[in-house]
Amino acid sequence: MTTIRMATERRGTTARTVFLAGPALMAGYGVVRLIGRAVSDYGPGGWWTSAHLLFLAGVLVFVPVFLGLRRTAVVRGGKRVAVDVAAWAGLLGAAAVAVQAVIDLAVGFVAEDKQAMSDMFGKVQDVPGVMPLVYTVVPMLFWFGLLALFTLLAFFRRDLVRAWAPPLVLAGTVLMAMSLDLLPVGALCIGVALLSVRRGLPGGGERMRPSVMSHGR
Repeated sequence: MTTIRMATERRGTTARTVFLAGPALMAGYGVVRLIGRAVSDYGPGGWWTSAHLLFLAGVLVFVPVFLGLRRTAVVRGGKRVAVDVAAWAGLLGAAAVAVQAVIDLAVGFVAEDKQAMSDMFGKVQDVPGVMPLVYTVVPMLFWFGLLALFTLLAFFRRDLVRAWAPPLVLAGTVLMAMSLDLLPVGALCIGVALLSVRRGLPGGGERMRPSVMSHGR
C-alpha cells in the first residue's frame, strides 16, 4: 500500500507541475517574441527559434493537462461523454498547433531572411487542406476544448473548479486571439485558472474523497 501511495503521489506531483508548466511556457514564448521584435527584425535566427521552441514545448505539455482535466471530472454516463469529447477535441487541436509550430521552426531554420520565410509559408499554406487543418479550423479546437473542459468541470466538480475559472480561460483565449503581443497576459489568465484545479490533484493540498474516486472508475 505504501508503494502504491508513493506512486500515486509522484504522479500527482508530475500532474501538478505540468498544469503550471504549460501556461508558463506559452507565456515564455510571448515574452521572447516581444523581446525579439524589439531588438531585431524577428525573422530567421535565435529569437525566432527560441520563441517557437518554447511554443512547441508549451503545446506538448498541454497534452497531459487535457488528460489530467479529463481524469479530474470523475463522472459517468452522458457527463463522461461530454468530458471525453471536449478533451479529445482539445488534444486534436493541440496536435494541429504542434504541427504549426514545427513548420514555423523548419521554415525559420531554412530561410535566409523574412522575405524567404514569407515565400515558404505561402507555399506551405497553398497546399490543399493545410490552412483549415493546421492554421484556421482544427487549431481552434485546442482553445474550445480547454474552455469546454473548464465549463463542464465548473458544473460537475464545483468543489474543485470555481465559477470564475471558465470566464478566466475565455478572457485568456480572447486576449491571445486579439494579438500575440497579449499572449503573456492570456497565458497568465489560463495559468491562474489551472492553478485552482492543480490544488485538487493528489498531494496538491486537497484529497479526493474515496467514494468519488471509486464512482469514476
